[in-house]
Amino acid sequence: MSLSYALLALLIDCPQSGYELNKAFDTSVGCFWKASHQQIYRELGKLEASGWLEAELISQQGKPDKKIYRVTESGKQALTAWIAQPCNITPVKEEILVKLFAGNLVEPEVLRNHVEAHRQGYAERLALYRMIEAKGFPDPQKLSVEDYFRYLTLRCGIQDATSWLAWCEEVLEYLETIEQS
Repeated sequence: MSLSYALLALLIDCPQSGYELNKAFDTSVGCFWKASHQQIYRELGKLEASGWLEAELISQQGKPDKKIYRVTESGKQALTAWIAQPCNITPVKEEILVKLFAGNLVEPEVLRNHVEAHRQGYAERLALYRMIEAKGFPDPQKLSVEDYFRYLTLRCGIQDATSWLAWCEEVLEYLETIEQS
């Protein structure tokens, strides 16, 4: 997948400025697709040049002008065609799993430190997802079809983080048993 489709998906229902898009990206698509602000602005330029986005320049009093990006019909067609294509299953690339795979080579404390750091990171991620859920989706049964699909992507993140936390606890329990033996 390219960043282009992530940006088109964010802009399809709601035209936004680059600044607004960056903020929206960080708390939505950015939870499962990473991009820097510079990458986003660069990609917006490419999408505009390709005709998939159009930008309206809005002058502001005492501030720099801003561009509001809107998906064009050809951009919508490209996004729709991309959505219809089969998805690839992304291979797992988790450094901690490789370290644990050969974990017998180090003292359990070394692995415990890695797993505790991992657990902390996933706890923070889960807290962020729960905050997004509480603010953005307080009553899922009342969501529009569009918003419910967005909610489902958030639910995937919540379940993923929850699963990682459970796994970390399992590993820590095992490490405790071998430290005591």
